[in-house]
Amino acid sequence: MFTAFMFSRYYTYMGSNRMKILYKCTFLLAAIGFLMYIIRSKSRPQLAPSILSSENLANKDKNNNNTSFNNVAGLEEIKEELQETIDFINNSNKYRRMGARIPQGVLFYGPPGTGKTLLAKAVAGETKSTFLYASGSEFVEKYVGVGAKRVRTLFEKAKKEAPSIIFIDEIDAIGTRRNMDSNNEKDQTLNQLLVEMDGFNTDETIIVIGATNRLDLLDEALLRPGRFDRHIYVGNPNMKAREQILEVHTKNKPLDNTVNILDIAKKTHGLSGADLANIANEAAIIAVRNDRPRVSIDHFNAAIERVLAGLEIKNPTVLLKEKRTVSVHEAGHALVSKILKIDMVQKISIVPRGQTLGYVLRFPEDDRYLLTKQELMDKISAFLAGRAAEELIFNEITTGAKDDLDKATDLARKMVCDYGMGSLGHMAMDESYVKHNYDIIRVEIENLLDKGYQSALKILRENRDILNHISNTLMEEETIDSHQLDKIFETYKKPIDYAT
Repeated sequence: MFTAFMFSRYYTYMGSNRMKILYKCTFLLAAIGFLMYIIRSKSRPQLAPSILSSENLANKDKNNNNTSFNNVAGLEEIKEELQETIDFINNSNKYRRMGARIPQGVLFYGPPGTGKTLLAKAVAGETKSTFLYASGSEFVEKYVGVGAKRVRTLFEKAKKEAPSIIFIDEIDAIGTRRNMDSNNEKDQTLNQLLVEMDGFNTDETIIVIGATNRLDLLDEALLRPGRFDRHIYVGNPNMKAREQILEVHTKNKPLDNTVNILDIAKKTHGLSGADLANIANEAAIIAVRNDRPRVSIDHFNAAIERVLAGLEIKNPTVLLKEKRTVSVHEAGHALVSKILKIDMVQKISIVPRGQTLGYVLRFPEDDRYLLTKQELMDKISAFLAGRAAEELIFNEITTGAKDDLDKATDLARKMVCDYGMGSLGHMAMDESYVKHNYDIIRVEIENLLDKGYQSALKILRENRDILNHISNTLMEEETIDSHQLDKIFETYKKPIDYAT
């Protein structure tokens, strides 16, 4: 009996030790496995979504914003439109007494570089609000639920620190129109954004400002009143606005007395505020490079060419035959443009810049908002005049007209599909109609291009002497400005009014 009892105690003791050893081994193996998981996670961070570490966007740009409307030039109408929103934030009680509610969202749309981000910062600066910045791409993840969580975190931060302004740049990254083929994670992110914009407490002063270059891609639910109440187009500045923008970007630069800001504004038609800022900066850099104490008009002209045409190639390896072809090509552009009064020719050059062997700088004397059918046809003729000049002089054409053909074809397509200026009637065609009637539309576009080409060829034939004179001058001097071009035309004293 005693012996049996001792054996049972022995086996119980041994079993207990075995269990302890088994537990210890299991714990050790688990610890080793966890350690290896951490090491692998650090070496391959893309395998696991780090949600917490990605929430830094909620804290980004929650800063002391010193930007105000004094830093924004050339957008007077938009600044006036935004004054009501600013006043509502600063004096919300008087609006609430009248039963008015603050706009939930403001959407800036328009081409890039026109000042949409700067306007958002200026609104935050004028209201002394917390400015929370996020890019639309920061919400896009392959992991389900991450984008929606980031949206919630951003809006929770805005509520805690109201009054606040949430600025979502490139909002089309998450706000694109939903359809059957769309990504599920993207849809969840957009749905969360819609809920947050429509559902947060109206007593809290929070404004969402979005910016996009593609308004046509955004979902209709995002654009409706109650979410983005105001849609504000921010386009390229007109001449007066360009003058104001240039004054802002040149106020800290030592300018020579040859610089006339208004003349520079006239030469930069169609450029955005970012382009103008770049031109002012490039002019200052060129002045430093040339060891000059002040920025002159020559530096600005060089900067305009640098921004529009590209970097000048100092030691080009262009064959003499090719140089001759380029001179004829650019002379054809300049001649037809001047005769048809298509903008004002500022400069003709056969100095290679970027990927171009030559170029003609031309700008309209005044800002134009409406163009007639004949004026558009004249533009097509001016685009195709370089190739027409090659055919007239060399009885051959080259690959140098690729960019001209792209521009002429795009303009002809707009005339047929957007402006109703073809023989198909006064109708605008959507993408679906164009897709199913491409052959008919192609013939229409081809007819317009052929008509413009024949018009350019006719003008060049009738003014062949002037064409050769311009081309020969380019071969000798490489560049011709507007005054030299006027003198060449005066030499021949030919009537040049073909506009009618």
